[in-house]
Amino acid sequence: MIIEVKVPSVGESVTSGVVSAWHKKSGEFVNEGEPLFALETDKVSTDIVAEKSGMLETKVPEGQEVKIGEVVAVIDDSKQMSKQGKEEKPKKKEPEAKKKEPESEKKPEAVVASVDGGRPESTTQATTLSPGVRRIVEEEKLEPEKITGTGQGGRLTKADVLKAVENRGKAEPSEVAVAKAEKKIEPREVQPPHEGRFIRKKMSPLRRKIAQQLVMAQHTAAILTTFNECDMSAVQELRRSKQDEFTKKHGIKLGLMSFFVKAAVEALKAVPVVNGRIDGDDFIQNNFYDIGVAVGTERGLVVPVVRDADKKSFADLERDIADYAGRARDGKLKLEDLQGGTFTITNGGVYGSLFATPILNPPQSGILGMHKIMPRPMAMDGKVEVRPMMYLALSYDHRAIDGKEAVTFLIKVKECIEDPTKLPLDV
Repeated sequence: MIIEVKVPSVGESVTSGVVSAWHKKSGEFVNEGEPLFALETDKVSTDIVAEKSGMLETKVPEGQEVKIGEVVAVIDDSKQMSKQGKEEKPKKKEPEAKKKEPESEKKPEAVVASVDGGRPESTTQATTLSPGVRRIVEEEKLEPEKITGTGQGGRLTKADVLKAVENRGKAEPSEVAVAKAEKKIEPREVQPPHEGRFIRKKMSPLRRKIAQQLVMAQHTAAILTTFNECDMSAVQELRRSKQDEFTKKHGIKLGLMSFFVKAAVEALKAVPVVNGRIDGDDFIQNNFYDIGVAVGTERGLVVPVVRDADKKSFADLERDIADYAGRARDGKLKLEDLQGGTFTITNGGVYGSLFATPILNPPQSGILGMHKIMPRPMAMDGKVEVRPMMYLALSYDHRAIDGKEAVTFLIKVKECIEDPTKLPLDV
């Protein structure tokens, strides 16, 4: 029985995807529940598994865009055998084919092997050459059997050999060309000369979605960014002093992001409007704190959401963030992991960014940008001290949030980071 493998629905708003990789090749035997291919959509990347065991026959190549419900392969469950057993059959026939080849090749040779009463053609021509023709052949080192004779009975004339001498220089390039044509041409030989100057390829569904979202954010919101800086000394000292105890107790390291999630929650409570969004002519005020944490992957930037961040401990936050980061890089995030955030935090500092303006993650009204920690001279109590400093950036929708509220929010984050005792510590 032939079973069709169709592209399943992976979300209400998802209408198509790309077969990014086949885990099984056409002609291979697959077991029920084995991953067949990776489907990449504008939301997530997920593995599609086999519903039945059998022999797989793929219908579309890797990299092709397919629609939900489209047939991309079939499985023949009547062939319940291993791949190895399937490949043994053609191997048994190969020796027989090879044995027959020499026999077929011998037949034309037997027909044209001799002429002129059974004597080899080359011998016949050699013995029938006139003295003048023989002299030219010997001096020019020609091969008479390769020259077409125009004389009586196909004999070589003086004109034939002189013409062969004239054409000998011209024939060599053509022979080389024939030899090259008979050779298997490597892929690089057929590529256009300008191929290396640029490569054109389709954007992945995720990258197209990111592009659409960013353009939409720029077109629909009045984005403004305010900046501040914070001293990371207290957080760094707290992490150093509590790291061993925290790791031993919770089985995970105390990172930096959990401090900023906690600080952002406290700032959102102090300035609730930043935790809202505009919907048409209405403003929706969220009274929960689902914080998106941007994660960079090879496929692009994704923003999994930490649910109810205000109710979670530092250890819970670190586990959630580490789990999301790992699954994002492996392409294992689910659609629901990316939906419903009320505020976003992005950390360009991990890539070395010192100063940047983040773009809103629609339909949210605010996004906090973290940057690289850099030792800088600071005036402290009338003295100059070198402190580990970080620039902070808050981009916000000026339609809903005034400058005063944005600055107040950012100062609250700064205060919580510079004095972690203002956070609900459980470290």
